[in-house]
Amino acid sequence: MNSLLFLIPAALLLGGLGLCAFLWAVRDGQFEDLDGSATRILYEDETPLPKRHT
Repeated sequence: MNSLLFLIPAALLLGGLGLCAFLWAVRDGQFEDLDGSATRILYEDETPLPKRHT
């Protein structure tokens, strides 16, 4: 029973941190365009990459 006095606040703290991280990601716009990144790889770039000198 004494371990519950440690585990319950620890679980609440971790849950609160997860909620804060999720709300931060939503506010930052991480979930705005879910399909754009998946289809962006199918299209060619308009400008070619510069050539590397070796």
